[in-house]
Amino acid sequence: MWSLAVDSREETTMHDHRKLGRELGLFGTDPLIGAGLPYWLPDGAIVRHTLEEYIRGVERRAGYQHVYSPVLGKRELYEISGHWSHYREGMFPPMELGGEQYVLRPSLCPHHAVIYRAQAHSYRELPLRMAELGGMHRAELSGVLGGLSRVRAIQLNDAHIFCTPEQAADEAAAALDLISQAYDALGIRPVRYRLSLPGAGGKYVAGRGMWQRAAALLTGVLEGSGVPYEAVAGEAAFYGPKIDVQIADSAGRESTLSTVQVDFHLPEQFGLHYIGPDGAKHRPVMVHRSVIGSVERVLAHLVEQHAGAFPPWLAPTQVAVLPVSGAELPSARGLLNRCIDGGLRAKIAGPEQGTLGTRIRNVRLVPYQAIIGGREAADERVALRLRDGRRLAGLSVEEAVGRIGGMVAAGSAELWRPDLP
Repeated sequence: MWSLAVDSREETTMHDHRKLGRELGLFGTDPLIGAGLPYWLPDGAIVRHTLEEYIRGVERRAGYQHVYSPVLGKRELYEISGHWSHYREGMFPPMELGGEQYVLRPSLCPHHAVIYRAQAHSYRELPLRMAELGGMHRAELSGVLGGLSRVRAIQLNDAHIFCTPEQAADEAAAALDLISQAYDALGIRPVRYRLSLPGAGGKYVAGRGMWQRAAALLTGVLEGSGVPYEAVAGEAAFYGPKIDVQIADSAGRESTLSTVQVDFHLPEQFGLHYIGPDGAKHRPVMVHRSVIGSVERVLAHLVEQHAGAFPPWLAPTQVAVLPVSGAELPSARGLLNRCIDGGLRAKIAGPEQGTLGTRIRNVRLVPYQAIIGGREAADERVALRLRDGRRLAGLSVEEAVGRIGGMVAAGSAELWRPDLP
């Protein structure tokens, strides 16, 4: 198991995503917008969009269908789901409109249950995997808010799998595998896996048999996966137990990033059913899962982990073109256009921004730094400098753009692989 080591208070501050995020121009906050409501600057928006498109692609390949649902719902929706009675303190106050009360949603699952209910379903079309990168809002107290890690407006990578009871264990295991796949691509190292079970008190829905059944199913999934885990009472969702994948920030503070949950409660509350092979109505199981958790929290973690030096595919600028002097600017613009046509994010750091050494330092976090001097301009070549200091001289423009494009398309954390064409 991996644990995050912090050498000193100074190092902790250096790698704090709140400090790095502002220095790198990724996000900001303003008192007029409010605490826990960050805005995204252009480079941060690029990273966020790239991450969102990545996870949508992962989900599409795994058989998920994407939907959109509104961030508002009638209070009655959350009374049926149980959020109003079990989670009201975490919700924003209702808004009166036309004699009815509307609430900013604290989670997406009631909306997805209603979407499932809108059509009849046969056992033949199950499992039905419904995914959404959707907004939700939680009335967090100001004392617990922090940068992107804990916010009031959340963009959640969420999904709900409607399946037969016989399919539930396999679907939960597949969700756990999907989390592992995404973590490998993003370089995320969890500190531990937790089986979150109910504790004492009245914050959980009733149904002892339902809880025991769900907990046994998730225990089997964890044991089958071979990952070490610990069972912790009092950390379950109000409607069911869950697998929590825990991460740690630069100060060693632990939080939950990804989850897999088995839910027998909401299908009952919303009267969900499917037609079985016997022609009768049967109750589906609802598997909740989030592969990368909230976009805000995962990006806070990635900023700290990479200290702004994102993998090439995720970097806001992938290629910095550096003409040595003004004479090479036409060649630099040509390379810039070739990069953009090849789907790469590129910019020119021209001589008006300082000496070549100064400009190289200014773009030190950019994965690929393409230097064009007089000789390179004349030969339509480029001297490529990698972020780690390696130099690859004498590449043709076509070869450089193609090789960089291959690295980005591979989704690798590596900067260069000689085996790629």
